[in-house]
Amino acid sequence: MIAKPDYIECGETARLIPVTADSNREVRAASVVLAAMRGIFEFRQTMLNSLGVRVGNRAELGAWTEVTFSEDRKSKQRKTKNDRPDGLIVLDTGRKKWTALIEAKIGNAEIGEDQLQAYLDQAKAHKIDAVITITNQFVAEPSHHPVKLPKTQTRNIELYHWSWMYLLTQATLLLEGNEIDSPDQHFLLEEVVRYLGHDSSGISRFDSMNREWKDVVSKVKSGATLNKNSEEVENTVSSWHQEQRDLSLVMSRKLSRSVRLRLSRSHRTDPKKRLKDDSEILASKHVLECELEIPNAAAELHVTADLAKRVIVCCMKLAAPQDKKRASARVNWLRRQLAGIDTIGLFVKATRPGRAEATQAALADVLEDPDALESDNTDVVPTGFEVFYMSDLAARFSGNNVFIEELERAVPHFYEQAGQRLRAWVPPPPTIRRGDPAAPASEDGSSDTDDVASDTAT
Repeated sequence: MIAKPDYIECGETARLIPVTADSNREVRAASVVLAAMRGIFEFRQTMLNSLGVRVGNRAELGAWTEVTFSEDRKSKQRKTKNDRPDGLIVLDTGRKKWTALIEAKIGNAEIGEDQLQAYLDQAKAHKIDAVITITNQFVAEPSHHPVKLPKTQTRNIELYHWSWMYLLTQATLLLEGNEIDSPDQHFLLEEVVRYLGHDSSGISRFDSMNREWKDVVSKVKSGATLNKNSEEVENTVSSWHQEQRDLSLVMSRKLSRSVRLRLSRSHRTDPKKRLKDDSEILASKHVLECELEIPNAAAELHVTADLAKRVIVCCMKLAAPQDKKRASARVNWLRRQLAGIDTIGLFVKATRPGRAEATQAALADVLEDPDALESDNTDVVPTGFEVFYMSDLAARFSGNNVFIEELERAVPHFYEQAGQRLRAWVPPPPTIRRGDPAAPASEDGSSDTDDVASDTAT
């Protein structure tokens, strides 16, 4: 068992069944999660791997809650109760130790900049490697953080964030994937999931857009200009980023597979650039967009919220089969994949190269008539198809809660009806040619290999 570090004056070992006041839900939830990480190898490995921390089979984890530090030798001042983090973890690999402070918030509570800075200062003073916060706020990657701090304040200290729903989803995926080797540990993680999923835990999913959402939608509808640097635009994009993450977790739980957000390298490494770029897109194009990477799916699932049209669009794009020369044959290839589904709200767009006209029709019409995607203006065959679902919310689009509800209904519905049935076209394998072009030709014009093939056939 790992000993408590010398710089910790006091702290309770993290317990799966903590004995604490009913009002102290934050410490209780933190204790349950940290105890689960202590006792369940696969859960410990999954969560720390998300931070880039490697966990070997022999590594041990120590975890304590409600830790207080020994007297600071430099300032000679004792840390106040408000500066007391909810937990501390120590990963001992045998060669070195990796440590992190834990701060948890429940319900709508969020960590303030001053409080976070105090934890970073404590970490620096005691040479702790990282600070991990856990709240109901969502981020695209654990390396992103809801609280924006200058890079100088996080120098030499790693700052990470987990949402409670992220923890719950990772635990659920481990259980449903049968990745817990020990039956006893499988049972323990089931109990942790049951606790985290209960309303009394204080853990919630993202269920409402920001307070400025309705005003932003109204401005777009009226033709007013949006300022990409305004608080209302940045708050809207920030809410959208949280919903993107929640949406990927929703799909992960529904599919029992890890669904990830597709982000560019620059957006993965720089959340501020991501916020700036997406704010510019919202201000100029009046859309919010994201892409979900679903394991083994034919394509990424592209989601667009169009504030001008007040619609939600879910789309997957496929290349048309290049081994089929006629347009009708290419359309029939797609029709066979989507036969017999609920076609309400589903459409197909046929794309063509260059300036050739793209055509679009309701999926129901395409299933009934393969010529529904033909064009009078061009005879160029389609080179790609876009299958998409459109949910027209009209006035309901501006509802803070309704928008989220409809989005989280539309995406799984589209994937269930169309996305999971789509298959990407794969070129057929090459076939053996009769005769070897490199073989010398005989006087009668046939090659030696032709003679061999003839003799073999005889």
